[in-house]
Amino acid sequence: MHEHAIDGDDIAESDLVTRFGTFRSIAFRDSGRGDEHIALVLGETRGREDVLVRVHSECVTGDIFAARRCECGEQLHTALEAIAAEGSGVLVYLRGHEGRGIGLVAKTRTHVLQDEGGMDTVDSATALGLPVDSRDFTPAADMLKYLGVRSVRLMSNNDDKIRSLESRGIAVASRVPLLVAATDHNIAYLTAKRDRLGHDLPHLDGAHDRVGTVGR
Repeated sequence: MHEHAIDGDDIAESDLVTRFGTFRSIAFRDSGRGDEHIALVLGETRGREDVLVRVHSECVTGDIFAARRCECGEQLHTALEAIAAEGSGVLVYLRGHEGRGIGLVAKTRTHVLQDEGGMDTVDSATALGLPVDSRDFTPAADMLKYLGVRSVRLMSNNDDKIRSLESRGIAVASRVPLLVAATDHNIAYLTAKRDRLGHDLPHLDGAHDRVGTVGR
């Protein structure tokens, strides 16, 4: 396991006014890969335990263009709303994570296989010879250490993310579910995340009967 530290030359801070509130915006560079990330921080974090945290992987289609085949954009906004409602917390936005690490061009190619070949998000990646998940959460752990966070309540449905952060020295006190309603458009994607990737999505029980199966 490699360790990256956040160097003073690779970080910058300012206030960022959003529709969710005013956050401390911390842009930082991963010294290992060179990717630039951002953390939005609300309230005091240093020395605190049980800080509400979302570690969010970049998804251009979902986060920016509100694509409906995934739940990424809704999770991003829900997490920011939860942090604002609590009055403190951290959202770490990790770039270079598009398509669980395969990149935007490759992710778009997987969409073709899903739409035309009926493959799910896992098989469409492996059919192209790509990894199912190559994301590195080291930069998120580095940022949480930089902020002096002692332990986190992680907004996630993915236990692998918990294990990844804990292996990098971040204490996860609890997992806070971040569930997005199933629709015709995202039901296949959510089902694959539950059945193929082990995400905890109990709200999908019976969802196929409620929304149908036309989406991907």
